[in-house]
Amino acid sequence: MKVNESTTDRAIRTALAIVLLILGLFTKVPVAWLWDVVGIVALLTGLTGYCPLYQVFGISTKRPATKTS
Repeated sequence: MKVNESTTDRAIRTALAIVLLILGLFTKVPVAWLWDVVGIVALLTGLTGYCPLYQVFGISTKRPATKTS
């Protein structure tokens, strides 16, 4: 898997995942399980730096490496 997320993108996904997982675990609404699923996906993509949907749509938030001479 090639990293296609920037550091900022990964941090936002990880923070959002934590919030969603907490909401999913500690709320008593019928869709709480859905928040957990989305939170787990966001956490996995944030930790690995790879988003399959970015790959499908040809998106990358990671800056290309610059060459130093």
